[in-house]
Amino acid sequence: MGTASMVLGIIALVFGFIPVLNIIGWILAVVGLILGIIALVQKKPKALAGVICNGIALLLPWLVMSVIFGAADAALF
Repeated sequence: MGTASMVLGIIALVFGFIPVLNIIGWILAVVGLILGIIALVQKKPKALAGVICNGIALLLPWLVMSVIFGAADAALF
């Protein structure tokens, strides 16, 4: 489960940079975070890396959309 969490976190990070697909990345990050927490409880080796990747991937779509909407708002005024 630790490896699956890490792989989902990496995929979610990649999708997080793409404006339309970042919703899919957010969903993958939630699933990966759940798997990572379960793997941390079971003391699997790559679980911490998966939890960190998924935590960043949860915040990344919000950051990308804030930058996009902020730039669009600044361009209007």
